[in-house]
Amino acid sequence: MDLLGLISWVLLLFLALVVICFLLYCGYIHYQHLKYDHIPGPPRESFFFGHLPTILKLESNNQLVYDLFLEWTEKYGPVVRINVLHEVEILTTSPEAVKEFLMSPKYKKDWFYDRMFCIFGVRFMGKGLITNQDYDQWHKQRRIMDPAFSRIYLKELMGPFNEKAEELMEKLAEKADGKTHVEMHPILSKVTLDVISKVAFGMELNSLDNDRTPFPRAISLVLQAMVEMRNPFIRFSWEKRAFIKEVQESARLLRNTGRECIQRRKKAIQDGAEIPMDILTQILKGAALEGDYDMEDLLDNFITFFIAGHETTANQLAFTVLALAQHPEILEKVQAEVDEVIGAKRDLEYDDLGKLQYLSQVLKETLRLYSTAPGTTRAIEEEITIEGVKIPPKVSLMFNSYVMGRMQQFFPDPLVFNPDRFHPDAPKPYFSYFPFSLGPRTCIGQVFAQMEAKVVMAKLVQRYQFELVEGQSFAIMDSGTLRPMDGVICRLRPRTNSGKSKKVD
Repeated sequence: MDLLGLISWVLLLFLALVVICFLLYCGYIHYQHLKYDHIPGPPRESFFFGHLPTILKLESNNQLVYDLFLEWTEKYGPVVRINVLHEVEILTTSPEAVKEFLMSPKYKKDWFYDRMFCIFGVRFMGKGLITNQDYDQWHKQRRIMDPAFSRIYLKELMGPFNEKAEELMEKLAEKADGKTHVEMHPILSKVTLDVISKVAFGMELNSLDNDRTPFPRAISLVLQAMVEMRNPFIRFSWEKRAFIKEVQESARLLRNTGRECIQRRKKAIQDGAEIPMDILTQILKGAALEGDYDMEDLLDNFITFFIAGHETTANQLAFTVLALAQHPEILEKVQAEVDEVIGAKRDLEYDDLGKLQYLSQVLKETLRLYSTAPGTTRAIEEEITIEGVKIPPKVSLMFNSYVMGRMQQFFPDPLVFNPDRFHPDAPKPYFSYFPFSLGPRTCIGQVFAQMEAKVVMAKLVQRYQFELVEGQSFAIMDSGTLRPMDGVICRLRPRTNSGKSKKVD
């Protein structure tokens, strides 16, 4: 056989293997359909792609896919099947299922969190506190981190919280003329980034005063990549080459920053210098206890806290400004409470935060209507039954706080912003409100985040009146977390008198 004939046979063999693999894949998809099609759900748009074309179309039009999930839930009930290629996810809005699967350590996070291990080939969150699927490893990390979030340590953060919030107030004072358009989300994102950098890692980024700092854009890019990676074909997109390269560079920048920060702290420890009991110290303490100083593992938790520690809080603050500006009567009640509790003083004390009850209700209601971290998933290894629907094993359950927070059966008039839902005497939501997740894997930083949010919002309503600039869409953008698409553009002016007729200087 000559060379040409050999090449022809090889090509024919390769083609035959491709055809066989394709047919086997088709058979597997068909098997998945037979296995799960008894579960309620919308018709698949495609045999191969399932509901993926619909989801990608929404995302390309900057529409929120969770609004579609809400529609499906209202139409098909508390258990909804979603097909993407050969994968099947089950969206459930059953409070009993939320209780069962989130409150128990028995059920692990699923493959969704593998996407966060690396981004386009560059390690990202790796095996950090959010992404680690092994419960024993996660529990060990969590136990080590707990002291950095104890009440004793959090009380000591009031100084930095006040300091950075004051820097924000000074920055806003330059724009508070009642005419200048101020995009609130970016500036709130900078202050929360400055806070987490200082109190968690001892870094002074001063991003409020430094427009050249690359970190806000780097974080936005890696979070956007998390959304873009829902499209399994993005790696092969010619149009996305520049985006992918920029995301890879951003991930490397964040990890290199963490590496430098860790090395400085390790040297300080070796030199016997005084060090704070912050998150970075706890990361290193945990590594010492384990006798394992693997730098990549250390960087996983640096990235986890660096990003998660500021992004969702900034989004919550921006949505809170949006909601208060839309509801002047609620804003007046918040201002009256702030005037009563803190008057004209500049530095809030830890005990002041507990007295700001109505502000707490406003922050909770904001997270109900705008759940910045909308959901979580769990892997199901055995057959289960939810609301009378049998679900075969080897499937992912999706729990979505955004969807459940907007359902009439759990929250009457769900699109109405009503902080009284969270009055101390009001009935507590029954496993339908979980903006920080629930159970053993609840967010370790939720108290930290709400303390920071209270300090910033209290100072903001103490000092300024704000109104929304006309013409905004008020749409919600999915950027890995949920944020206001238009940035919440406001006009600000100083408050001249408080509710107690005290001058706010």
